[in-house]
Amino acid sequence: MSPFFVMSLLFGLIFGQTASLCAPSEYTIHVEKRECAYCLAINTTICAGFCMTRDSNGKKLLLKSALSQNVCTYKEMLYRTVLIPGCPHHTIPYYSYPVAVSCKCGKCNTDYSDCVRERVRTNYCTKPQKLCNL
Repeated sequence: MSPFFVMSLLFGLIFGQTASLCAPSEYTIHVEKRECAYCLAINTTICAGFCMTRDSNGKKLLLKSALSQNVCTYKEMLYRTVLIPGCPHHTIPYYSYPVAVSCKCGKCNTDYSDCVRERVRTNYCTKPQKLCNL
């Protein structure tokens, strides 16, 4: 391998990590339960942004470790719990949701992330809305 090729490869790997724009972003979640009178709009943070990936078109020529498809995912997160207003006594009126503290580019972990982008927008209220700012 020529020194130019090695330097270009190293520069690409280093620049790929620094060019990633993955960070906590403000997001509003709409939560409602069938039994409850209100929909709750919760302001939180999620991980969103751009992560450098490597094109897998040449997958037969590359090692498996070189075929990374990174996503913007949680590095640190915490959970908060809110009370949904207007619920009858027999209903559990609590809802827990994640809050992104910090983010990273990495493999998508399906234990706590939805790794598929939905095509249908379902984040809206069908009942009267209350805003929750924590």
